[in-house]
Amino acid sequence: MTKTTIRSIVLTLAFVMFAMADEIPDQTPITPSDAEKSFRVLATNKTSTLDKELNEAAAEGYVFEAVMGGQTLAGDEVVVVMSKFSDSKANRMRYALLATNKTSTMKKELAAMGSLGFVYRGQSVADTTFGGQQVLVIMERDTTDSAAQYDYQLLATKRTSTMQKELNELADSGFEVKGLTVAKTAFGGNELVTILSRRHKPAQGD
Repeated sequence: MTKTTIRSIVLTLAFVMFAMADEIPDQTPITPSDAEKSFRVLATNKTSTLDKELNEAAAEGYVFEAVMGGQTLAGDEVVVVMSKFSDSKANRMRYALLATNKTSTMKKELAAMGSLGFVYRGQSVADTTFGGQQVLVIMERDTTDSAAQYDYQLLATKRTSTMQKELNELADSGFEVKGLTVAKTAFGGNELVTILSRRHKPAQGD
């Protein structure tokens, strides 16, 4: 094969590859919203303040991302991170903050929120002016899903063996674990506090 022939073949292949390049679609995913995401951090030790700030941020299109209670430079605080995309629809989500150190109170409040369509979003424990060390639960309701209702269960125990048994019993009824905290509360000292939920299914005839 002569040098002229080889050169001709190379040029021909180059031409074919160049022509095909115009027909191959770009495989790189386009996610312009990734660069338009913004965050807001809420930090306070008051129930009423955090509840208000959660819903004020939601009115601007922010949604809940994470929560943690603990020591910051300002002392004992509950810190919440919220985020939004530039095209987020404002005023879609509603939030409710539950804060207590009593099993009966938390169970009652969870049941009430579930009947209103609120879903579990996160929980933590913190020493705050709420009234000592309490379990905090953040609930979220999508106003575009007015038919949704949820059932909740709260387990509080000191023994992992007891927790495992109770979790398996609830799993048979369709419940899923949503969150777990370990803390010294009025639930009974240092306890494992687990919250479970399932989508409510109305009984026949309801």
